[in-house]
Amino acid sequence: MHDGAPQFSVRMAETDEDLRAAQALRYEVFVRELGGSGDLVDHDAGLEQDQFDPYFDHMLVSDDTSGEVVGVYRLLRSDQAERQGRFYSEDEYDLTPLRQSGRKLLELGRSCLHADYRGGMAMFHLWNGLAAYVADHEIDVLFGVASFHGTDASSLRQPLSMLHANHLAPEDLRVKSKVYQSMDLLGADQIDRRTAMLETPALIKAYLRLGGFVGDGAYVDHEFNTTDVCLILDTARMNERQSRIYTRGTTTG
Repeated sequence: MHDGAPQFSVRMAETDEDLRAAQALRYEVFVRELGGSGDLVDHDAGLEQDQFDPYFDHMLVSDDTSGEVVGVYRLLRSDQAERQGRFYSEDEYDLTPLRQSGRKLLELGRSCLHADYRGGMAMFHLWNGLAAYVADHEIDVLFGVASFHGTDASSLRQPLSMLHANHLAPEDLRVKSKVYQSMDLLGADQIDRRTAMLETPALIKAYLRLGGFVGDGAYVDHEFNTTDVCLILDTARMNERQSRIYTRGTTTG
């Protein structure tokens, strides 16, 4: 980190160099830090990449002092998914309820921040960039898989059960895991909400604060060493309070 508060800028990747910067940060977080892998990961170059990258938009947050990319989000709209043939998360979840809704969808993925910038303003800028993108493209529903570290669902029984009990998506948005790992692992009287929230990653908690839901069932991803849930956010159901959370503290003069 640099002396003083860093200044940030948000942009969409436009060049090969931009995309490589995003893939390099993803490599640091998903491969080096979290132990993930994948068929197209380039360990020599230090790039986490896959066959979906050319079809997605890539949002970058940079520290203006160093020019370093410190945050990324990968975004795929319905019209882009039609060109690719499918959404990324269709490997894990049956998206039929979303596909049949007739609404404009945006799939989110590969969200990560450089370790030095977590808990600071970089995430606010990433959220603000996302809010602007959603408005520009008139998106109705955001969704994507978010991950818990590790593949032992029983060790995640508190947060998974809390999500299932309190945040299950309504029927019209309730996608279902294709390799079904139940999240309903504890009775209501056994769920300790404080423990469950402490064990829930910050990104998932952020979606819940915005009124986000989860799909039915988790998906254990052994390749990425994660247990995934599908998060769904209906922009029409975000009330004013949640909308203010979404953008508060994110804009600069």
